Amino acid sequence: MLSFDPVDVHTPRSLAEALALKAELPEARLVQGGTDLMVELNFRASRPDALVNLAELEELRGWSVDGDELRLGSGLTYTEALAGPLVERLPALAEASRTVGSPQIRNRGTIGGNLGTASPAGDALPPLLVEHARVELASVRGVRTLPLEEFLVGVKRTALADDELVTAVRLTPSGGPQTFMKVGPRNAMVIAICSLAVAVDDEAGEVRAAFGSAAETARLVSVPLEEAGELPDRVAASATPIDDVRATAAYRRHALRVLAGRALARCLR
Repeated sequence: MLSFDPVDVHTPRSLAEALALKAELPEARLVQGGTDLMVELNFRASRPDALVNLAELEELRGWSVDGDELRLGSGLTYTEALAGPLVERLPALAEASRTVGSPQIRNRGTIGGNLGTASPAGDALPPLLVEHARVELASVRGVRTLPLEEFLVGVKRTALADDELVTAVRLTPSGGPQTFMKVGPRNAMVIAICSLAVAVDDEAGEVRAAFGSAAETARLVSVPLEEAGELPDRVAASATPIDDVRATAAYRRHALRVLAGRALARCLR
């Protein structure tokens, strides 16, 4: 019979309590929707001594407008990203959210969880990167923000300090056409072989693309509007894919070039 070591589960009722717990238990793992961590626990890929359950924290839920800026709470679910005016403001994020798992996973999975896990295949990462998102991090020491590009430092590695939580994502919507595309071995409930978001930013005079599952982290590429036709080749050249059980490196690079051409055509027509 299988036996498991006990895990202490702490459920704070306020952000202040959660930050105090994380300072006291720096090795504790954070859990909100649990769509990634519970898989690890069930397959015994990890066995932390303690979990801090963030699901009860109202401070992390929903989204708000602060001037021209949007603040997406780290507890925002994929289902919520698919609803209401947020779809119009961040259509690529809505499209990416629609591709995540099953309805049950979308109801539980959160933007903050995608950031904290920092998988190169994280579906929310490319749409946030093309909007120059910044990650809000809190601890008992205070609050700081980091550009998402600086927050992602490697495969499932972030710049998060041991005593910090991801509390929100902040960004100013570019307002131009944008889209998200994904290649997988089937049409639904799939980890991306590669994924891509593209945004046209008329004010900045550039087209931005961000891709996942083809480098050690999700990666951002930009070109001037007048050079938009070069975007597919720039994306493919920026990728550093690997061979794995889902696809070869050559296929990933080819698929990214094709996706970038299709996404660009969709945004510019």
